[in-house]
Amino acid sequence: MTVSSRVDRLETDRLLLERLRPEHASELSILLRDPRVARTLTADGGPPSEAELTAGLTDKIRHWERHGFGLWLLRERSTGTMVGRGGLQYTFVGGREEIEVAWAIVPERWGQGLATELALASVMVAFDDLGLDEIVAFTLPDNIASRRVIEKSGFSYERELVHVGLDHVLYRRRATDGGRVVQAGPS
Repeated sequence: MTVSSRVDRLETDRLLLERLRPEHASELSILLRDPRVARTLTADGGPPSEAELTAGLTDKIRHWERHGFGLWLLRERSTGTMVGRGGLQYTFVGGREEIEVAWAIVPERWGQGLATELALASVMVAFDDLGLDEIVAFTLPDNIASRRVIEKSGFSYERELVHVGLDHVLYRRRATDGGRVVQAGPS
């Protein structure tokens, strides 16, 4: 798939999204090793080891090379401060290979709409730049904040499932959904 290099670096109202690179390792370590963030991202709920972080970053860089899109490091436009990471990536969930919208925001910035801003930018790239037909987002059932982000970003609740040994809720958004926000899932 050939993708415009425009997806390597994007700007939203408050964020600068830049393609993940090896030099982001120390910033990602701070984000992903925070126990509040790790609780929602790892199978055991604990922070990843440095070796796991290095392997994960290597995988994310290879994803960009292989597919022409992937996760970005998120910086606040006004200060350049790292505030998270997220974007689009292939994942195997619910028995299928899917393209998911994923994010993690530094806890000090939770509740400020940054995840929704990133999710909406990801939706735009998925449908406008990549020409995808559909994308998914999923989270732990009790992660109410992420569920709100997913729903505000126009995804429809699809079903409950088990992913990496944990209960999750799966949402889907199709290009044909347009700008409308559709049904929310059970709480």
